[in-house]
Amino acid sequence: MYPQTHVYFAETILQKQGDTISLGSILLDMLIGCGFSHSEAHSKGIDIYRFIDPESYLKDFGRAVASHGFVPEGLDYYGDEKYQDFEKGYCFEKARPFIEQTVDACNIPPEMGWWKAHNIVEMGVESLISSSYHYSEQIRSALNNKGLINDVDQLLHDLWQEKDLNFAVRVQKFAEFVEIEQASPALLARKYHFQMRVKHKVDINIKKVAALIKEAAEKVTVDISDFFRNSSIMVKSNLQKMESR
Repeated sequence: MYPQTHVYFAETILQKQGDTISLGSILLDMLIGCGFSHSEAHSKGIDIYRFIDPESYLKDFGRAVASHGFVPEGLDYYGDEKYQDFEKGYCFEKARPFIEQTVDACNIPPEMGWWKAHNIVEMGVESLISSSYHYSEQIRSALNNKGLINDVDQLLHDLWQEKDLNFAVRVQKFAEFVEIEQASPALLARKYHFQMRVKHKVDINIKKVAALIKEAAEKVTVDISDFFRNSSIMVKSNLQKMESR
């Protein structure tokens, strides 16, 4: 899922708001590419949570981190990896009708179609979440909280001393790489164009992608609330298990 969706979900799970929640909920995506693959980054939730001092104000940050990824099973697990009796996660299942159009609009080979179509669905969800509340302001506040960023930088340095994460720089790059303002289909498509150029050296058709994002948002409205409700129940249980060990 995309940033504003993760902030929304973490707040729902933890029943709290604040910079620690916002930054924690998007942290795992910031780790990708700095010595961690996508799968590796999304498997660090328990490691980060357990490394935080029980008395530290960062404990809620750790809980928000753990709401995101694959270990423990967080929102992206149910969105990407496995949900109910689907072959994969919710977003992949919802992406099936958009595969061929995504291949065409994104100028990619067919074997990348399902993966990128699931991004289209995620952006559709993001556009719905973004239009419902001021999550962009909460992300912006967290990304500008220098004290929090410095504390997280030190935490990650202590946890992975062999890695030079330079977290403050990653925060700046993250703000350039994803749409953290009003995530309309048009703005999401423009930012996706930038991502696809960087990652795959291809130019997408921005208008077609924006139209697909809008269509995907319309398609998921029938059951996205059920997905969030079911996922929140499971993630709450997973976090309780993590904290009890």
